[in-house]
Amino acid sequence: MFAGKRYWIVGASEGLGRALARSLDARGARLILSARNEARLTALAAELDDAMVLPMDVTDAGSVAQAAAAVGDFDGIVYAAGFYEPMRADEWGAKAATAMCEVNFMGAMRVLGHVAPAFAARGTGHIVLIGSLSGFRGLPGAIGYSASKAALMSLGESLYADLRHRGVTVQIVSPGFIRTRLSEKNDFTMPQIMAPDDAAARIVTALESGRFHTAFPRPFSWLFTLGRLLPGTIFYRILGS
Repeated sequence: MFAGKRYWIVGASEGLGRALARSLDARGARLILSARNEARLTALAAELDDAMVLPMDVTDAGSVAQAAAAVGDFDGIVYAAGFYEPMRADEWGAKAATAMCEVNFMGAMRVLGHVAPAFAARGTGHIVLIGSLSGFRGLPGAIGYSASKAALMSLGESLYADLRHRGVTVQIVSPGFIRTRLSEKNDFTMPQIMAPDDAAARIVTALESGRFHTAFPRPFSWLFTLGRLLPGTIFYRILGS
């Protein structure tokens, strides 16, 4: 599926995005690596068989436009850029809350504004959005993060609705906790936390399945996927327990 195909990974410098780059490279994909940290991207590219470094700041429309003009032809894009700060409503930090929305959602809007119309016009392409279990329902201590991931996942649903008969494959993958520099900020127990390489392998399997939306790991993910159907009073009682 990936051999010889060219994939643009946005958010490739750290954590899950970096692990995804290695996993797709192992399957023969040719890669474009984007993030703000050019040095980290260059170091990663040196490990891979065929990777182009394309620095980009998803919060800057000019930077996105410049990268989109330079990227050339490609077959698919994985939007894995993410930012997280634990935050409760009574401890609201406006700068961090806004940054989460800018990176996790608005960045995807900026990038896909260049990508989706081009894919639709040529009648082929693959769009992958990395959501989160936290996007299924608003969670405590997740002001900014849950909302931005929910928005990203809703964007994926709209893309799927518009492009599914246009030859463009759209997929959302929503993982649970992954052991990265972002999850290290949490001071609570994280059930079924995964190593980045494990999560990346599961994501590649999800992409190969062709399924529109995949959430993992089970059974932890069931709390969120099925929890959408529960009344709020019941869902938050279960979550609290």
